[in-house]
Amino acid sequence: MTQSAQETAPARKRVTGLYTIIAIKLGKGLVLIGVALGVYSLMDEDLRAEFERFLRWINLDPEHKFFADLGQKIQRLTPENIRWVAWGTLLYGLLLFVESVGLIFRASWAIWLAIGETGFFIPIEIHELMDGYSLTLLAILAINILIVWYLVRNRQRLFRHQHAFSKASPSE
Repeated sequence: MTQSAQETAPARKRVTGLYTIIAIKLGKGLVLIGVALGVYSLMDEDLRAEFERFLRWINLDPEHKFFADLGQKIQRLTPENIRWVAWGTLLYGLLLFVESVGLIFRASWAIWLAIGETGFFIPIEIHELMDGYSLTLLAILAINILIVWYLVRNRQRLFRHQHAFSKASPSE
């Protein structure tokens, strides 16, 4: 590239925020898909025994009150409940995966899907915080608010080629 071409070329802004959002959503989607497949594979197993085996594997005491209570709740799960949890987790994971791929290709529908999906959880997180304070939940709420704010504020800049293409095409 010549010196004059470098001077006239518009400076491209980095979209690190968008790449971070894509990485978060893609990571969550892939983890949820893996969790769904793992939950589905445990459908015919003795869940309480598997839970205790897992706790021992990560060097936690399954006899601790918290884990014992959780084990009792797990024991009450039916195969039908597990199937519903697995399907719901799989569908949400696939939604996040599709959303991430759309954001990678900067599809205009993907930004609105990301804003809607992320914004959906904000009132739920606020409600949960009013029930009981949790630093983790507060951090998740802050991240979700930042994601929605960033995407709304930068949607024209981040998805400019989509807007330019739709304006350039003849409407009649």
